[in-house]
Amino acid sequence: MKVVAQADGRIVVVDDDRLVREIVRDALEGLARVETCESGERALESLSRERADLVVSDLTMPGMSGIELLERIQREHPGTEFVLLTANASVESAVGALRMGAADYLIKPIRPEELALAVEQILARRRLLAENARLRDEIEIVESCRVLLRCLDPGEVYAVALDLVLGTLGCRRGVVHFRCTSVPRSEGVATRGFDEDQAHRLRDILVTDKAPDLDGVSGPVTVADGKMHDILRSCGIDPGPAVVVPVRSQESEAGLIWAFDETKERDSSAIDRARLVARHAELALQNAERFHRAKERAFIDDVTEAYNARYLLQATEREIQRAERYKKELAVLFLDLDRFKLVNDQYGHLVGSDVLRQLAEVLEECIRQVDTLARYGGDEFTILLIDTDLEEGATIGERIRRMVADTIFEGERGAPIRLSISIGVATYPKHASDRDALLDVADKAMYLAKSQGRNCVCTADELQA
Repeated sequence: MKVVAQADGRIVVVDDDRLVREIVRDALEGLARVETCESGERALESLSRERADLVVSDLTMPGMSGIELLERIQREHPGTEFVLLTANASVESAVGALRMGAADYLIKPIRPEELALAVEQILARRRLLAENARLRDEIEIVESCRVLLRCLDPGEVYAVALDLVLGTLGCRRGVVHFRCTSVPRSEGVATRGFDEDQAHRLRDILVTDKAPDLDGVSGPVTVADGKMHDILRSCGIDPGPAVVVPVRSQESEAGLIWAFDETKERDSSAIDRARLVARHAELALQNAERFHRAKERAFIDDVTEAYNARYLLQATEREIQRAERYKKELAVLFLDLDRFKLVNDQYGHLVGSDVLRQLAEVLEECIRQVDTLARYGGDEFTILLIDTDLEEGATIGERIRRMVADTIFEGERGAPIRLSISIGVATYPKHASDRDALLDVADKAMYLAKSQGRNCVCTADELQA
C-alpha cells in the first residue's frame, strides 16, 4: 500500500540520470513531497521558489557538481539538510562532504531501503529539533507572560498583551482596541510605534463608530487589508500586513490586537505564538474581572444597590477628565427627599430603607445607562449626566421630580407613601472645574430648592442671581 506523503516535509532530488531520479523519488515519496531536478542549477531555482527540508544530490554531474551545490545551499539556504550520492566514493570525499555539512553520504547503486531509512532518520531528527525549538519558544513566551499575572485592570492587560505580541512576533508597530461590552462608551486604545500625533488621531477615530468590529475575528489571523488599514491610511500611515489577535474574556471584555510589520512574511508558527500570548491575556482578563467584581462590591450601597459615595467621588473625577479631554459638558444633579424623616418616624427605618430601594429604581429609570446614580448618604442621591449641558440637566431634573411626585411608594403592608424631592443642578466646566467644587455647588443649588419651598429644581445659575 502506498504511503501518503507528509504535507509538512519536502525533498528535492538532484541527478542528471533520469532513472536514478525516479528510483530515489519512488523510495522517498512515502516520507515527504518529492521534486526531482536534473541539475544543480534547477535545484537552486526550486529552492528559491519553496524551501525544502532535504536535498538528495549526485556528487558528479555536468555543470554544477554536488559539492558546489552543497556549498551554495549552505550559503543561500541554511538549515536545509543535504545527502550526497555517488558511484565513486572514497574515505576522503566522504569525510570532506560531511565536514562541509552534509547529513549523510550514500554509495550507488542505490538501495531504496537504505536510502529511505537514512532519509527517515534525518527528517525525524529535524522534526525533533524543530519541536525542541518550538518548546523553547513556548517556554520563553510563557515566562514573558508572567507579567500579565500582576495586571488587575483590563486596560493594563490589553496594553501589556500588545507589547508581548509585538515582542513575540518581532514587530515594531501595533494597536489594541478594546471595550467592556456591558458598559456603553467604554472603548480603550493603546498604540506602539506611532508618533504622538498619529497615536492621538488613531484614538479619536477608534472611540467613534468607525472602529472595526471587535467580534469579527475568531482567532489569530494574518490580514493584508481591512478596516483598520483604512483607518491607518486616513492618518497618513502605510501599515502593511498585520497579524490580528482577538483577546476576550468569558464575560464582558473584548479586544483586538493588530501587529504590523511590512517586512516580514508570517508562517503558522507566528500565529501559534500569538495565540499563546492571547490565551494568557484572556486568563489575566478573567482575573481582572474577578478583582473588579470584588472591588465593585465595595462601591455598592447595601440598602439601595446603587453606587455609594466612595464610587461617586472616583466617577466624578473620571468623568471630569473625560469631559475635559473631549471638550464636553458634565451635569451633576444633587437630590434630597423632602421630610423623609417623617417616613422613618411613622413607619420605621426598615420601611424607610425599602422606600429608598424603590426610589433608586425610579431614578434608574429616568437616566441613561451611561449615566451614574449614587447614594450620597441618608436620603441624598447624586446623578452624573454625561455630555449634558445645564438646560438639559435641568429638564431631566424636572422629569425626575415629577416622576417621584407621581409614584406611589409601598410602605408596611402595602400602605401608600407619597414623596417629593428637591434637586440642584450644576455643570462642568460652567460652574466648577474640579470634583469637590462641582459637587459642592450642586449641593448648594439643592439647598436653594429646599429654601424655595421644596419639591422643585434649582440650578447653580440661580445661586449667582
